[in-house]
Amino acid sequence: MEHLSIKLDDLPDEILIIILKKLSNVEVLYSLIGVNKRLNRIACDSVFTSNLTLYFLDKYIHSLSDSMVNRFCSQILPEIDHKIKWLNLESKSMERILLAGNYPNLYGLGLYEYLNFGPSLMWHQRFSFDMPSPNVISSSLLELHITVFHFYDLLYLLDGRFNQLRRFHVNIYRIQHGSSNIYRQEKLPNLRCFSLYSDMRVHYYDEFILPLLHRMLNLEELDLHLKVDRYKGFIDGNDLKENIINNMPRLIQFTFNIRLTNRRPNQTNLPSNEDIKHTFKDFKDNQIISCADFFEENQFSYCHIYSYSYRMKYYDNITNNFPGGLFKYVDNVSLFDERPFEYEFFLQIAQSFPFMKKLTINNNKPQKNKLYKQSKKDNQDLPIIKYLHLTNLYFDQAHDDYIEQFLIDTETYLPYKLYLFVDYEALKRVTENFSRHATRINCAKVHYLCIPNGPEITEHMKDYFPQINIG
Repeated sequence: MEHLSIKLDDLPDEILIIILKKLSNVEVLYSLIGVNKRLNRIACDSVFTSNLTLYFLDKYIHSLSDSMVNRFCSQILPEIDHKIKWLNLESKSMERILLAGNYPNLYGLGLYEYLNFGPSLMWHQRFSFDMPSPNVISSSLLELHITVFHFYDLLYLLDGRFNQLRRFHVNIYRIQHGSSNIYRQEKLPNLRCFSLYSDMRVHYYDEFILPLLHRMLNLEELDLHLKVDRYKGFIDGNDLKENIINNMPRLIQFTFNIRLTNRRPNQTNLPSNEDIKHTFKDFKDNQIISCADFFEENQFSYCHIYSYSYRMKYYDNITNNFPGGLFKYVDNVSLFDERPFEYEFFLQIAQSFPFMKKLTINNNKPQKNKLYKQSKKDNQDLPIIKYLHLTNLYFDQAHDDYIEQFLIDTETYLPYKLYLFVDYEALKRVTENFSRHATRINCAKVHYLCIPNGPEITEHMKDYFPQINIG
């Protein structure tokens, strides 16, 4: 390259540009950037930077080599990103390239076949198409995986700019009032597979989600994971058939995980678990699990319906109505009820979630059958509940009975290096001012102790928790 630069330097700029235009822009930039000042200036000309295709194309698409992508991301793109107006990318290197520059003057983005912006992105890397936004258009994009901030970002992606899209997987951070008017959007006849995830509460399921799904006339696969606040009753089998399935004549596979909270003032005549289960009797080839609860003190009802097998890594708001099952992928569990949790319930939780790492308990009701009140002889046939993989244990507004059950080693086995979040006064009561023998073994396994509003650590307390770091 050094010898070539001497030959090229003998030519005037106009002739040199004519020659270089015979090459692809990516070859010009990769070959000339950083050679010398004159070739660097020519390579950075708008002729080679305004419209940039970062893959090779003959009969097929060929990705750039890893070494080329590394150099473009570390050296070339940061130098020319402000000159790029149109960028053509392929899926393998797209994420790295888009995050390597700011692209303040980008008006167009060409996407080849497959784009994946999924859970690997950090929170601040969610995509949002707030105005002014680049004019992203592609007639060749067939599959898209993306995480966006607003619901209207999803509408932006489905306004016709990707008219050949077949498979679309989207994770939305916020679905709120003020999103664009969905009823003006055209149908999506080419879409065959749609997956929608949102862990934030959705207050406009009927106004936003259902009209969006009604645009997907030829959908064959549908996957919904939503947390819904609704004021017009539960979402059950009848609701799904009437509002979704009957509008999709080609639908073959429908999986879902819908957690619904109903806060309407009149919480009477609510359907029972059996009533809800009966509404799914016509769902073929799917095992549908449903669980409904009414919380009188807090005046709301909660219904969780999902198609088995469960694929999420979390399972929250488990009550005494938990139907059981085996959940090998779940590592984050939360428990809530206005009725007490007994020994059998915790045994079922340990068996249903064998790889659970984080457990949160929210229940201020005392147990009716406390083990420590039974005689030693009565306890001999009750197995110790084992949480073999537990690393984080949170007592959130939990009664002393649950703290006690987990800290007594003859009732619960806990692994070492545990993070414990607990109220200081409750912990003091359960451990009898950090002197109780029955809780000493499990307390010695705690490595991280968080006691909100608690006092500074004392030597007496440190002797009882010899491994801890105070949080």
